[in-house]
Amino acid sequence: MAARPPRLRILVDADACPVKEEVYKVAFRHDVPVSIVSNSPIRVPAHALIERVIVGAGFDAADDWIAGAADTDSVVVTGDILLAERCLKRGAVVVAPTGRPFTPNSIGTAVATRAIMADLRAGAAGISGGPAPFARADRSRFLSALDEALVRLERRRRARGDYRAGGESG
Repeated sequence: MAARPPRLRILVDADACPVKEEVYKVAFRHDVPVSIVSNSPIRVPAHALIERVIVGAGFDAADDWIAGAADTDSVVVTGDILLAERCLKRGAVVVAPTGRPFTPNSIGTAVATRAIMADLRAGAAGISGGPAPFARADRSRFLSALDEALVRLERRRRARGDYRAGGESG
């Protein structure tokens, strides 16, 4: 009997994620399991596709778990640029909650911009803030981006001979 290929999955950096409900909606439509990773308990739907992973309060514990689990059959949902970079290095597809994809071509610029902004905030009075408020357009863009990412991964799996998101071949 041939070994079953790995299954597509979604890994969510959940502590500050504003699009968990959208993740569930897309995951259910594609029959793809989701790991909701957080430092403390978060309410998740009671569903066979949803796994709650509580990693504890250690610094970067959720990031470390996600980066360790990410692979070429994963879509990672995070707004954390440094986590996105780690997951991209492992071959995962990474989407921000705003729907912006992180790619190997864009991550270097994102990391550099993050560093510049951190320096500016630390060194200059009056520079503060963070990302713009989350908008309805971000939610819509995210739904499309996550759906597209799963379709793209499924096509890639089919091209290499893995036929179903559920991990069944043939």
